[in-house]
Amino acid sequence: MNLNFSGTINVFKLLAKPSLCLPHATVSTFNELPSPLGKAFEGRGKKVDIRAVVLDKDDCFAYPDTNEVYPAYTERFRQLQKEYPGRRLLIVSNTAGATTYDRDERMAKELEGVTGVPVLSHRVKKPGCGDEIMTHFKAHPEVGVTHPSQIAIVGDRLLTDMMLANMMGSWGLWIKDGVKPLNEKSVFSKLEQRLGPFLMRRGFQAPDPRSPFE
Repeated sequence: MNLNFSGTINVFKLLAKPSLCLPHATVSTFNELPSPLGKAFEGRGKKVDIRAVVLDKDDCFAYPDTNEVYPAYTERFRQLQKEYPGRRLLIVSNTAGATTYDRDERMAKELEGVTGVPVLSHRVKKPGCGDEIMTHFKAHPEVGVTHPSQIAIVGDRLLTDMMLANMMGSWGLWIKDGVKPLNEKSVFSKLEQRLGPFLMRRGFQAPDPRSPFE
């Protein structure tokens, strides 16, 4: 069983600040990610300097419970690797690399081998692993990340991926529809499909990341 205590605890923050689960930009599927990625966040009156991208795996670029890029997304995935080469691209999943689930890191190593992208080994699951993500990038100064506002988080879940982005002070890009058909998604995913638009219709919006110069 893949329990997520971080998600359970942090969801209560929405009672005080519902906007924490909202994205700064939304696309339907991975193939619709703009190039360069920073274009997704234009028009918010903020200077955007995306130096690294954090990718979710399941129902983002891969079919859930598989360890490979969904075939229809291969071209866009390889293009993203060229736009953010080396360690500027990082996979952070609540399955592969989550040490409470992927205990021997077999899934993480397999995913790295298939994609050619580093997979973060993290003790705390999303949305609570922001410190571990920043520690990773600080260990690789060649990436140039000095502040969370220089990171974009891409994923299909509001209560994990987008909350992670907002709790970190990063940019969040929601893959709204993903790979799996809506009628096959989990109850939580179906709930989020309603929750996001509901909150946005009522005027809530994701908090803007603050640059290190603000």
